[in-house]
Amino acid sequence: MAKEAKTNAMRLLDRQKVVYETLKYECDEFIDGIHSADLTGAPYEQSFKTLVMEGKSGGYYVFVVPIEKEVDRKAAAKAVNEKAVDMIHVKDILKITGYVRGGCSPIGMKKAYPTVFDSSAGNFKEIYVSGGRIGLTLKVPLDALLKVTGGKLADITMKDV
Repeated sequence: MAKEAKTNAMRLLDRQKVVYETLKYECDEFIDGIHSADLTGAPYEQSFKTLVMEGKSGGYYVFVVPIEKEVDRKAAAKAVNEKAVDMIHVKDILKITGYVRGGCSPIGMKKAYPTVFDSSAGNFKEIYVSGGRIGLTLKVPLDALLKVTGGKLADITMKDV
């Protein structure tokens, strides 16, 4: 069988000599993070989704939040010193990130955008994020993720009421 094609995320981690684990699952189209975690056996609380938002200034930002949570737009905006942030349109994901919906990794986008991980990621040595294509999840040490993305931790999810 042919050698597996690496994604931009995997190539970047390899270049930085980051040890990570790949988890593959069968899927032909977009599914949400909860279904991806079910298929890989990854714990929900350690599994994170990648959201790309545009600030009032026109800049793009990457927010990495637990799969079961929603981003708090006010808190996210504050974390990146913007007045407000809004989700980019689905049709723009590939153009802006180089990734497709459901396969958007916080690692290895077309450009390095300011990246914020929800502070809950700090509870874990490793977290699960998209590997850069549908059907691929990566288990990566958090400190390495913060380093390769230039990311930081902040409280950016909606609080449970």
